[in-house]
Amino acid sequence: MKTELFYLALTAVFTGLLWIPYVLDRFAVRGIGDTVGYPDNPKPQHPWAQRLMKAHVNAVENLVVFATLVLVASALGISGSQLATAAMLYFWARVAHAVVYTLGLPWLRTLAFTAGFIAQMWVAAMILTR
Repeated sequence: MKTELFYLALTAVFTGLLWIPYVLDRFAVRGIGDTVGYPDNPKPQHPWAQRLMKAHVNAVENLVVFATLVLVASALGISGSQLATAAMLYFWARVAHAVVYTLGLPWLRTLAFTAGFIAQMWVAAMILTR
């Protein structure tokens, strides 16, 4: 498997698993009934879980862009160390983004998000300058 496709798959798996900690927090805070039901006035989750849920939404939104770019590059036969490095950068930037967002570190969150955006634009540049 090409490195960029490996990191795309790893990013998708990571994004797909991000919901687990904040749903476990929901179980702990609200109980199983309110977690699986539709309570009128649910108890608020812990702040870290609320932030992780936002990080998860952000990861899903950005996965659409990243996946599209990597798959277009792959369809065009673009490969190599630059694309692999950009994909690796994107993955680790998204991991960092989720961690620092959950911890409530806004400057680091912005830095991690920006690193992921740069990785996306790097892939876009490879496609558009081909």
